[in-house]
Amino acid sequence: MAEAVTQEQVFNIQRVYLKEASLEQPNSPGIFLEQEAPSVDIQLAVEAGQVAEGIFEVAVTATVHTKVKEHTLFLIEVKQAGIFEARGMRDDQMSPVLGVVCPQIVYPYLRGNVADMIQRAGFPPVHLGEINFQAMHEQRMQEAANAANGTKEEAKDADKEDKKDTVQ
Repeated sequence: MAEAVTQEQVFNIQRVYLKEASLEQPNSPGIFLEQEAPSVDIQLAVEAGQVAEGIFEVAVTATVHTKVKEHTLFLIEVKQAGIFEARGMRDDQMSPVLGVVCPQIVYPYLRGNVADMIQRAGFPPVHLGEINFQAMHEQRMQEAANAANGTKEEAKDADKEDKKDTVQ
């Protein structure tokens, strides 16, 4: 009888680092005189990629655009990344690790860097709230499934149209 070879699951944090940071204050110093409350738009993105066999980079990017009326107070973009070792996992296990677990590890560093950069630029810090990476991941997976189904449906519809054209 042959024994099934099982590979032990491994997950390690190799490194967490600031990958990219930029700050623009196109209307300073005059913008510091504004007394009106600013509007704040925050966008988050998560990306993951394989660096080597069993080694992955996961990056979380925050873009914070703050305006008073039509004038930009500041625009900041920070990309915080981590390198993770993940081995011995099935695809259905790997997806949540890269889409949920790793971003949860990287995010606190991102939050601190965003608040620090904004404060060092002379503004009150913007504190990013807690993020439900599980819900974000599930939404991305659902959108990908819908897109795949939409592509299949479009292909079926196109095939039906082709058949209609040939039947007439």
